[in-house]
Amino acid sequence: MAPAKLGAKLREATPYPIEARLWAPWRYEYLQRAIAGPKVCIFCFGRLSEAERQKRLVLFENRYAAVMLNRYPYINGHIMVAPRQHLASPELVSTKTRGVINDLIAVSVKLMRAELKPDGFNIGANIGRDAGAGFADHMHWHIVPRWEGDGNFISVLASTRVLSQSLEDSFKQLRPLFKTAGADLS
Repeated sequence: MAPAKLGAKLREATPYPIEARLWAPWRYEYLQRAIAGPKVCIFCFGRLSEAERQKRLVLFENRYAAVMLNRYPYINGHIMVAPRQHLASPELVSTKTRGVINDLIAVSVKLMRAELKPDGFNIGANIGRDAGAGFADHMHWHIVPRWEGDGNFISVLASTRVLSQSLEDSFKQLRPLFKTAGADLS
């Protein structure tokens, strides 16, 4: 039987759509935090021990800006770059800090291109809660590495992200790169 005819026959034989479930229990923590609202800004912190740095997923920081992994990433290697000052919009960020952030974005792309070998990047910012900012009061940029085929059907049909690497493994892979990049970014 031809594939098209077989598909039609199966649809006729199944009057109700087959329900599938993909469990993502980590989303519960995210949703609970979103409902409660952030108590503390994730981008505002002082000096960090290496253990605190790993817990907060901070890859790099200097007096002007910080780079950290996104705890709820779109895909592996999804990082954020934020000014150290708690400011809500780019026009409020000093010229010096904007320059450092631009350098951080460029160096981050360079490091991730060499290490992760993505086919491209999405770089952008959500300014304001209605634009999608989870932390609307603290401006930050997203750098999302992209690979051919990563925008697969599961994201579109099930609103679910499939990540092939844990945050801990991503941190262990990227932290040494950002440690050595300090001279370029200070």
